[in-house]
Amino acid sequence: MSHDRGKAFSGGDGSSSGYSSPSPTDHHEQQQQPATPSRYESQKRRDWNTFGQYLRNQRPPVPLSQCNYSHVLEFLRYLDQFGKTKVHLQGCMFYGQPEPPAPCTCPLRQAWGSLDALIGRLRAAYEENGGAPESNPFASGAIRVYLREVRECQAKARGIPYKKKKKKPTATTPTSSSSSSGRGGGGGPGNSDRDSSTSSIMHFS
Repeated sequence: MSHDRGKAFSGGDGSSSGYSSPSPTDHHEQQQQPATPSRYESQKRRDWNTFGQYLRNQRPPVPLSQCNYSHVLEFLRYLDQFGKTKVHLQGCMFYGQPEPPAPCTCPLRQAWGSLDALIGRLRAAYEENGGAPESNPFASGAIRVYLREVRECQAKARGIPYKKKKKKPTATTPTSSSSSSGRGGGGGPGNSDRDSSTSSIMHFS
């Protein structure tokens, strides 16, 4: 077998047939070619698989093509049972206290920030897996309303007001300022708007 295999890569007289074995450098590059997915990509894949499993567990199972915002809302409420954030009820004596002095029987919920990040990842995964942006259930207005209500409710119950992060001022160099003024300032605002929208998408995704 080894003698025949050697003939396959060389001529009958032992001369080379043009096949060249990969060098150690080429082999090393081939091994490094598959890039390790980032933590965000790995988490997005896990979230997408979890949501798909949730739909399949419904009775009857829900095909992804028939999924709408109501299924997404049910999924978010379903995840509350695995939450680790104490959300005080209005009848609790610790309602509105950021640091209660004693334990209570109020339920644990998913934190608003976790749900918001989850929706961002699922919204991206939906389109990456062939979903149309205009029919993306994770981008529905009803989802945004739900997340806003959760944020306000948790802020009141925990006594921790939500503060929107302020955008850091962009430092401009004299060169960039002069080039912008040389173009009549038309390029400056356009770039600023594009950068702010991109950072917003990256933040929520």
